Amino acid sequence: MIRTSTCFVLAVILAHGVPASADAISDQIARVEGPQSPNRQGTDAFTIQQLIERFKVPGISVTVIQDFKIHWTKSYGVADVETGATINEDTLFQAGSMSKPVAAMASLKAVQLGKFGLDQDINTVLKSWKLPLGAFGGGLPVTPRMLTSHSSGTGDGFGFPGYLPGAALPTQQQILDGREPSVRGPVRLVRPPLTASHYSGGAVQIEQLALTDAVGLPFAKIMDDWVLAPIGMRHSSFEQPLPEALQHKTARAHGADGKSLGARWHVYPEQAAAGLWTTAADYALFMIEVQKTLAGRSTAVLDRATMQNMVTPVGVGPYAVGFSISQKGQGWYFGHNGATWGFRSQAIAHVAKGYGVVIMTNGDQGSAVAIEIVERVAAAYGWDMLDKPVLR
Repeated sequence: MIRTSTCFVLAVILAHGVPASADAISDQIARVEGPQSPNRQGTDAFTIQQLIERFKVPGISVTVIQDFKIHWTKSYGVADVETGATINEDTLFQAGSMSKPVAAMASLKAVQLGKFGLDQDINTVLKSWKLPLGAFGGGLPVTPRMLTSHSSGTGDGFGFPGYLPGAALPTQQQILDGREPSVRGPVRLVRPPLTASHYSGGAVQIEQLALTDAVGLPFAKIMDDWVLAPIGMRHSSFEQPLPEALQHKTARAHGADGKSLGARWHVYPEQAAAGLWTTAADYALFMIEVQKTLAGRSTAVLDRATMQNMVTPVGVGPYAVGFSISQKGQGWYFGHNGATWGFRSQAIAHVAKGYGVVIMTNGDQGSAVAIEIVERVAAAYGWDMLDKPVLR
């Protein structure tokens, strides 16, 4: 049976000082949780609990953003099918590729501090390794902007499968050169920079190495000092492996059948690309920080002009620095998906209007649930991603 954490909902409402009444918030939650009408895609007739059961996702956590604040957070199901432990406000999920925008914010912080330029030749920033240019030397240089927007010309196109806990982990240089104990091939240019959009986790790892080379500190410490702590993401960490003191707070990875996959989770030395452990509420704080900075209401990490790079596509493909940017109906949104071994996640928020949603799951079919929840939240809150007639 799927269980929900109602106390968690009320605790988050009180902690964030949401002005709406608890009854009004409960009504909104009920609209999201209940069957939808009309049934557009075959799953709208299900409640959220039935949806989770249908897709065999053991547990999820959902946070809704409204008026530049966390409006509510609610969790469903179990963190671990083997122990039956329920999900609570402290349960950590692997964010997968949703790590990338958070890492990109740190690179922009380095730019703002004058450590390197966003459009600087990356090989003039790197100290411990250089990107081989091969046949593409002499043209446009590869830059941090390109690396963080999947337009650099690197051709790996892969995600990272991770490593079993206790396995030998590759260094960043071994990852980029595809040398043992790395389990992936080398990261190399396969086309001239800025000629095509091609998703590249390897490019993000080049940027991670450039950041640590330029700053002279470990990546996880940079992320904690520059991004996580200033935003208030107290339940988040880029440490890989996760420190033992935090491991009891994690959700377990589960397969498409809803069963455990053996190990509780994989380890990702590719921290910028896939290494973030977080909660739905913590990640919502990150999305809110982007929104508030763009609205001129915060400078906790970046100034407004620098933050604009995170929502401005670079000119080739849909990516800005870190986020995918899309027009849905009449609205413009920034967001990212995440997928690691046994975890799926999604985050989306409006560029200007202060609303959004974050969904974290601990099952390989979690994306199907997340997509449906985004649609339900959009309908319940009247987002402008829904097509409406344009008045002229």
